[in-house]
This record gives sequence, C-alpha cells and structure tokens, in this order.
Amino acid sequence: METYGIISLLPVLVVIVTAIISKRALEALTLGTIVASIIIAKGGWWSTFFTAVQVEIGDSAYYIIMFGMFGALIKLLDESGAAMGFADIGAKVANTPQKTQMFAWFLGIIIFVEDYLNALGVGAAMKGLSDKHHISRERLAWIVNSTGASVCILVPFSSWGVLYASQIENVNAVEGMTGFQAYCASIPYMLYAWIAVICVPLFIFKIIPTFGPMKLADARAAEGKVMPEWYYEEGHTVDELTTDKKAHWINFVLPMVVLIAVCIYTGDITLSVIIAVVLTGILLFVQKKLTLGGFCDAIVEGIKDMLYVTMLVLMAFVLQDLNDVLGLTPYVIETVQPFMSPAIFPAITFLVVAALAFCTGSFWGVAAISFPIIIPLALALDVNVFLAIGAVAAATSFGSHACFYSDAVTVTAAATGIKNMDYAKTALPLIGVPFVLGLIAYVIIGFIV
Repeated sequence: METYGIISLLPVLVVIVTAIISKRALEALTLGTIVASIIIAKGGWWSTFFTAVQVEIGDSAYYIIMFGMFGALIKLLDESGAAMGFADIGAKVANTPQKTQMFAWFLGIIIFVEDYLNALGVGAAMKGLSDKHHISRERLAWIVNSTGASVCILVPFSSWGVLYASQIENVNAVEGMTGFQAYCASIPYMLYAWIAVICVPLFIFKIIPTFGPMKLADARAAEGKVMPEWYYEEGHTVDELTTDKKAHWINFVLPMVVLIAVCIYTGDITLSVIIAVVLTGILLFVQKKLTLGGFCDAIVEGIKDMLYVTMLVLMAFVLQDLNDVLGLTPYVIETVQPFMSPAIFPAITFLVVAALAFCTGSFWGVAAISFPIIIPLALALDVNVFLAIGAVAAATSFGSHACFYSDAVTVTAAATGIKNMDYAKTALPLIGVPFVLGLIAYVIIGFIV
C-alpha cells in the first residue's frame, strides 16, 4: 500500500480552512474530497472522486433511509403539534430558562442508547419549550450534543460501548477479561467525557460564565430572536416559530418510548424510526388530526428537510474513506510515537486521537485504527491499559462533540433547526473549556498513575 506521509494532512486542512473562510460545511467537504482524489489519482481525479461517491451512496443506503425517516418523524411531530403537547407537560417542571436547559440536559443523559436517537429525540422534544423561554437554538444544540456525545461513551450499553468493547476484545488487551469488562474498567478514565457532561450545568448556572459568540446568541434570544440571524434575513419572522396546533402529550411520548424500546430490542435504529413514524401516523389519524394525504405529505416534506443533512453526512463519509486510503491516522500516530513516555502517554494519546477525530469526523474509524496501535504501546511502556483505553474513547467523544461537519453535529443541527456553522461558531469556544480541563487531567493522572 502506497504511503502519502505529510501530504495526507492536506485534504483535512483544506476542509477546515475553507469552512472557516466560507462558513459553509458541504462546500468545504466537497473541496476536501476533490483534493484527496487529486492526490490519490495523480491527475484524473474525477474518476476517483465519483467512484468514491458512488460506492459510498451504495454503502450508506441505510443512513439515507434513516435520516429521511427521522426527518419524517420530526415533521409529523412538529406539524401535528405533538411536540408542543410534550412541551406543555415539560413546562410544569421546566418553568424557567435554567430549569428548561437542565431538563434538556437530563433528557440527553437518559436517552443514552444511540447518539442519533439522542440528538433527534431531545432536539425535537425541547425546541418548543426552549423557544418559549427565549433560549437560543445554538445553546440548545450545544446542550444536546454535549450530553449525547459524552453519555453514549460513558454508558457501556450504548451502540458506542458495544462497538468499542468488540474492538478492544479483538486487540486482546487484557488477559482474563472480555472486551466489555475492559471497557467498563476504563470508564472512570474517560475524563474528557465526564468533564464535558459536568460542564453543561456549570455553564447553565453561570458558575462558568458564557463567553464569545454564544453570549451574543443568548443576548439575541433574550430579545425574542431564538434563531440565528440568517433565519430572519431570509424573511422569516418570530411568529413563524409559534404554532396554534396542540396535541395530547401521548402523541409525542408514545412514539418516542416505542422508538427507544424497539432500538434496544432489535439494535436497528432505522427499523425503530420507521415503526415510530407509522405509529405516529396511526395515532394522529385515529384522533382526526391528520389525513392520509397529510401523512404522506409530511413524510415527503420531512425527507426533503433532511436532504442537506444526508448530503453532508455522505460527503463526510467519502472524505473518511479517502483519508483511509491516504493513511492519515496511522501517519499521525506513528509520527508522535517516538515522543511518547509513560508520564505523558495519556495526554499525548488524548490530544492526537482527539485531533484525528476532529479532523476526519470518523470516530469509530479512528478508534478502530487507534486501539491496535495505542494499547500494545501502552503495555510496552507499562502504562495502565484502562487509562489508555479511556483516553482513546474520550478523544473520539471530543470529535463527536466538536467536529462541525461530522454526522453527530449535522444531526444535532438538523434537530434544532440551525446550520452546522452556527454550531461551530457558538459551541466550539465553550467546548474548549472541557477540552483544556480534560487535557490537564490526563497530564496529572499520567504522572500519578
């Protein structure tokens, strides 16, 4: 296999710089994949590019259906007023801005099964309630993804936990322990994830003051404009976010409970959301809140609403595939290996894997490549293997939390009605707080352990 060395960094750098300059994620990703295709093909890039896109569309049919059906479910809940019915129930508990934000944080913790489910479920549930209390959509998106990206790592029964446990077992990290047992033993060492979850209420209660663009978004929302400025510049009004449609809270809660239950039982989130869409349609049809034609229209409109999300995720997957061909992850890890020592091993591992996860948007892929390299290296340096596992897992959690063109952020942005760059501009400075604290914690624990 041909190695590309430092050149493998170029596509990712192009994506980041283009996104910062243009403030557009899809165009930046597309340009990055074109640059990667040119490097790989050495000229005739269009064949490499379109072949990669074609292959990814075929491989990602599952995700295309899943995103489309999630869009349909969100549209049904919004159009029927079912989400507002849930908001009315939540309003009895969340009757202040701080309590509303804490309610969103709590929901994010209890829906730990799957990160997509977490983002879409909490986002759909909390939009109406957060709007009522003049909480900016950017802040809601940050709360949703801060909990979802972290809790799905910290709970071993989530999709992330199950996958990582299987990868650890394949490496045969610890004799006499299964991958699941080793993963559970490493959870206390997933320091960034713990800190990220704890930082949310600290920001909510102003123990850590909000700063930067998020502070400006909060000031705008306090004046009644909960959406980013582009929403109003496109001709939308504040009144468009309110609805007179009301439905019983059961029309929201029952589909969500069924969605979670089926997902836990089958492990198939696409099947789960399809069943939830059908159930929602039946509930609303029986109550004469929706006609068959309206049901079909809502599905079509929901799928259309998720088209940009689907394109963004597909292009991110294409870039991940091309980065694998370029050997980006092995190159970066092998480059920093000579500088490793037992004391700084956890911090360097966290820093490097976090950077890879952020740049590639491929969290499971980065973990799959990192575990076989990091774990044997930790054993050779006599570093606590559970600490090494925890550092890798926490670093991928940071990637899910911070990478503005990743599937996790894309789904969160779609669920809360904002754009990826809105999230990047406002959330990344706040995410920097748990990142720095996590890095310091790994430095400290590296010297102690």
